[in-house]
Amino acid sequence: MTLLGSSPPRPDGASKVDGTLRYANDLPMDGAWHGATLRSPYPHARIRALQWHPERAPAGAVCVTAADLPGPNGVQLLDDEWPVLAAELVQHVGEPVAVVAAPSKLAARQALRAIEVDYEPLEPTLDLSTAGRQEPLYSLELKSGEAEEELARAHLLVEGTYRTGHQEHIYIECQVMSAGWEADGSLVVEGSMQCPYFVHRSLIHVFGLTAERVVVKATPMGGGFGGKEDFPSVIALHAALLAKACGHPVRIAYDRHEDIIGTTKRHPSVVTHRAAVDAEGHLQAMEIDVVLDGGAFRTLSPVVLSRAVLHAAGPYRCPNVHIRGKVVRTNTAPNGAFRGFGAPQVQFAMERQMDRIARRLGLDPLEIRLRNVLEEGDRLPTGQTMDESCSARLCLEKAARETDFKQRWRHLEAQRRDIADGDSMPGVGLSLYFHGAGFTGNGERVLQSVIEAALLEDGRIEVRTAAVEMGQGCDTVLPMMAAEASGLELEDVVLAPPDTSRVPDSGPSVASRTSMVVGGEVAHVVSEIRDRVLAWWSDRQESGAAHTVEDGLVRGEKGQSWPFREVARSYAEAMGPLVVSRQHEPPEWQVFDEETYQGVAYPTYAFGADVVEVEVDPDTLEVSPKKVTAVCEVGRVLHEKLCVGQVEGGTLQAVAWGLMEEVKLEEGRYLNDRLATYIIPTIKDSPEMEVHLLEKPWKGGAFGAKGVGELPMDGGAPAAVSAVENATGIEVDAIPATPERFLALTSARRQVPSEPEDPERARGADR
Repeated sequence: MTLLGSSPPRPDGASKVDGTLRYANDLPMDGAWHGATLRSPYPHARIRALQWHPERAPAGAVCVTAADLPGPNGVQLLDDEWPVLAAELVQHVGEPVAVVAAPSKLAARQALRAIEVDYEPLEPTLDLSTAGRQEPLYSLELKSGEAEEELARAHLLVEGTYRTGHQEHIYIECQVMSAGWEADGSLVVEGSMQCPYFVHRSLIHVFGLTAERVVVKATPMGGGFGGKEDFPSVIALHAALLAKACGHPVRIAYDRHEDIIGTTKRHPSVVTHRAAVDAEGHLQAMEIDVVLDGGAFRTLSPVVLSRAVLHAAGPYRCPNVHIRGKVVRTNTAPNGAFRGFGAPQVQFAMERQMDRIARRLGLDPLEIRLRNVLEEGDRLPTGQTMDESCSARLCLEKAARETDFKQRWRHLEAQRRDIADGDSMPGVGLSLYFHGAGFTGNGERVLQSVIEAALLEDGRIEVRTAAVEMGQGCDTVLPMMAAEASGLELEDVVLAPPDTSRVPDSGPSVASRTSMVVGGEVAHVVSEIRDRVLAWWSDRQESGAAHTVEDGLVRGEKGQSWPFREVARSYAEAMGPLVVSRQHEPPEWQVFDEETYQGVAYPTYAFGADVVEVEVDPDTLEVSPKKVTAVCEVGRVLHEKLCVGQVEGGTLQAVAWGLMEEVKLEEGRYLNDRLATYIIPTIKDSPEMEVHLLEKPWKGGAFGAKGVGELPMDGGAPAAVSAVENATGIEVDAIPATPERFLALTSARRQVPSEPEDPERARGADR
């Protein structure tokens, strides 16, 4: 391998830097009208009456309500429970009740005033404690061993309840979608999305069209983080309905305020732990209850809960585990896909629980993890055995070694008792985490992803997948993998745009699966085209000897060489089109029982460890992250700079979720619904980042890759909060760890113990 691991320039880099790249809202659209959305002002209400007054609206404006839908009133995801437009009830503030279109943005906004709605307010459910008494949206259970029996006879029983809040995606580009109907009755939709075929299925479901008559095109995307996995189907349906009603193409482009109030968020969580630990600190049993706030509708919550349950025990060895999970309904905007997909919430809880256990036993955060870390041959609660690609200890020891963690943590523990009034309080924290690579369980088997490659007339090979470039670098890495596998040059490979009329359904750009799954199949189909061209070329030569390809050159046995593209062009002229397709098949041994949750949930796992250094202002209680050392083992580093960038971005997003990003609600309404009030880190708030990439290739992944996009989201928050505890002595069990939360904890005098507790006394107290 010579190309992989290097860092060639990304093809979209220059245009993104100089501002010439056109995003969805920049693209010209002749004769386009503009759409706008009327939203519910209530978290829960009955719609008594809805009336459109066209005489009050700008001339020609149109209005669409649930009564105008041509088919089912449901966005097709896992099911179609999510309404396209509210019909009889509204279930959250901001729920779409009607949509309008007019020739200009101003006219569309004015048209909203011509809609009159009579609401009957109903009692809403707004918090997890109340929602927990209702029938859950979805529930799961996972059992391994005899957890209840072991907890009953525990040497030390440690309990804890840990809470996480919403998180807003804050992608740079807001939601945008355009739709237009062709003269033959076919529908063309384009916009900013991660999953063109998700949108495709939703449109087919509502409009009752055949697959061929719906075309969905993904435009260059300014970030997604999961927020453009589920929600684009909603706005695509709205644009298509309006285009049908007015007879013009329609574009709907949210501004930041509308994007925040109307779209999905990260699921808030409450995770309760009970752990039995022996005298040496080894985990003997764990009982974990996971509750996620799904918001008003189910959306992708069952899949988020699935990954949460499967990651809830963390990268630790424990023979007896009982995990219960449920998603509950609240009258808030639906929560959906977000980087990490449920794993960050439960691993925050697990890491804080490990710190709590360490305190009870007088151990430091590193030592408690070293005594319980997963190793090759250990079994997960699902019964899956860790193979040779398990690298939890490798990451943990590397992070500790690079930061001298043990000595620094103990020094700061002792130092905080002597800090002078007014001096900032430094702290250092540690986390260990893992992330299952690819879809959960039988997901890939059900998906049946198809990847194509085609030989073009000019001799280049076109790769056809539905993978979408959203900043993660797939437009760079997929050609690299194709060239590496086939011996071609990067210029010999071109990617087809993600357009459902041109590319097969290779699956969504989610779950850190693009490089590992799609990339592997890309390597196969491109290599097959190369082999067919070479076989044809060899037959044409007098000797009939086989030829090889290296550095883009076809080489013969006598030292001759020809540019592959010239040979391929000759093939295309003589033989005509050549298209090769391949369906991804998971390994036969990856068997997972969806009922018992036993088996191989993920074919492999990526691992990581973070050390976060902070300073806490004793007067304002503000936390400043100063440095993060992130160690991530990703199987195989395909593009070094892009991989480092993914780790840096995901880690910063995680640290910000842990320390500052807070969604505030009052009666179901977002209080901080703009970037002026929803605070994300600026460059001045961002810590120094030191990234160490480790490789432990997985034999089943493309070139050993495991995936990297979601992994760094799992470790930043717990490490940052652990550092705050080291600095202040305050035990934090909920995030974001804002100054207000610290003030409440300080007032309650919730200090961590300065000395280890007697195990027998702790056992009784924790009970």
